[in-house]
Amino acid sequence: MEKKRNAISISNICKSFGEIEALVNVSLKIEMNTVFGLVGPDGAGKSTLIRILCGLLKPDSGNAEISGFDLLKDSDKIKNSIGYLSQKFSLYTDLTVDENIEFLAEIHGVRNYKKKRDELLGFTRLTNFRKFLAGKLSGGMKQKLALACTLISEPQIIFLDEPTTGVDPVSRREFWIILSNLLKNNITIFISTPYMDEAERFNKIALIDKGKLLTVDTPENIKSVMKGQILEVVCSPVRNAYRILKDNTSFEVQLFGDRINIASESSDLTENYLSDLLSSNSVSISGIRKVSPSLENAYIHLIKENY
Repeated sequence: MEKKRNAISISNICKSFGEIEALVNVSLKIEMNTVFGLVGPDGAGKSTLIRILCGLLKPDSGNAEISGFDLLKDSDKIKNSIGYLSQKFSLYTDLTVDENIEFLAEIHGVRNYKKKRDELLGFTRLTNFRKFLAGKLSGGMKQKLALACTLISEPQIIFLDEPTTGVDPVSRREFWIILSNLLKNNITIFISTPYMDEAERFNKIALIDKGKLLTVDTPENIKSVMKGQILEVVCSPVRNAYRILKDNTSFEVQLFGDRINIASESSDLTENYLSDLLSSNSVSISGIRKVSPSLENAYIHLIKENY
């Protein structure tokens, strides 16, 4: 099988804002015609890296190649080959859907764009809303309009910065269907998200925390760092239970809202052991079950390993 060429190659990029290190020696290689996810919480450095790759910020050190162009020397050529969808809706709320796409087409010098605009409206399921003012659209429709505007210039690579944040679940699903269909057009998608469940959809992901990459691999391979078994406990009071497990066992204990995950390769980790320990400390248990490793489990595990 022929190896895919890299659409993006990032070498040791660093960026600080005062004393805050936003990015620390970030290096990545992203193959063409893939969906690549940069995954981490707010403040991890996701938006900073995307803005650097789009030429909106300069790195303090390091460099990158995008579509074969040098980030620092060929910024104009790069801008003509990429599309960028920012976190905040940045289109014109007092223009219609049609007018927004038309305006972006003219800015990018796209000629005879009407056929392409109609295709994008159908692709994003916005045909029936083309005469609506952008400001009157729902959050999900706004994001689909922003995507259509990003695609009107037929970029080779699109950068999407947390495109589904604040979008309802149904619109999120529709958005992912649209993105998956884009791969048929040989487009490379670089997308950031704080949602671990979304990251399951990507070909490859990088987990990032405090500006540092924790790992880069497929979602399945990343989850495999969790060895042994994981037991999930639903109980009350959950924070007391978490403290008891941390203080009295050598297991890896992870708190997720109203549930606790306990991971270990040891045969000592059993449902009976956990039940006896927590019950003897006045914790009420609703249920204990074995669960498969998740990306959240792996992310927390890798943070503990790296700090």
